[in-house]
Amino acid sequence: MADPIEILRLKLVDQVRGVFNDRAGGQEPVPPSDEALFAQDTPIRKVHADLVGMMTGGIRGLMLQMLHPAALQGVLDHSNFREDMHGRLRRTARFIAVTTFGHRNDAMQAIDRVNRIHAKVGGTLPDGLEYQASDPRTLAWVHVVEAQSFLAGYIRHVQPNMPSADQDEYYRQFALIGRALGADLVPETRNEAEAIFRELRTDLRPSPAAREVAQLVLSQRPKGTPPALQTIIGAESIAMLPDWARQMLRLQRPVLTALPARAATWGMGRTLRWAFRQN
Repeated sequence: MADPIEILRLKLVDQVRGVFNDRAGGQEPVPPSDEALFAQDTPIRKVHADLVGMMTGGIRGLMLQMLHPAALQGVLDHSNFREDMHGRLRRTARFIAVTTFGHRNDAMQAIDRVNRIHAKVGGTLPDGLEYQASDPRTLAWVHVVEAQSFLAGYIRHVQPNMPSADQDEYYRQFALIGRALGADLVPETRNEAEAIFRELRTDLRPSPAAREVAQLVLSQRPKGTPPALQTIIGAESIAMLPDWARQMLRLQRPVLTALPARAATWGMGRTLRWAFRQN
């Protein structure tokens, strides 16, 4: 007789994989490789393996990226995010999965593909200045907020006492991807990340378009995702933003929902780690 607990676990795994993979297009989960860019059990693989930390950190990072005028305009001019926000987030998640866990050849192919796309993305900002998606400083902002946000999600929901040496190693590992994508400045330690973040923050501008994207990200709900889960992830992502970023995006820090959302994400994280223990 089938074990009902095991059936439940496999059902949960299947449901989560359906959210992160385009099954209609025949897409399968990225198989972990022993010949990946990063060795097993290293900080980057631990951080990027945790779904709750990556979901909350990913949304935080995207909202911060949209405060950069060039990063925002590239999305507005060259994507269909309004019609397919889930698809955009899913493609980003797959890029992270391939470059972190996939075979190194597949990882480099994915990086080359993104670089070719960036080379074709450009246009004019509202103030009349030209922008290019391949600009090293713009890419530096995209990279540093992704790294900070993914790591912040992991520390908040998985390992609050993560050693400083492991955090620095995470930045050193993720720097390989940032440089391969053309970013410059790229941090290799937590202190460097904080310094670069402060320097590049001067490039940011609030705008109605940035606030629109933030609301779309917070309101999008992939098929099969419970509404309560969307609310929890959104509340945690907002709570993780710096106060000044919430002000620029006109978002309120969760108060009444803060503790329930924090508790729910801890519980959800434990459940997902249990479900994927053999996958």
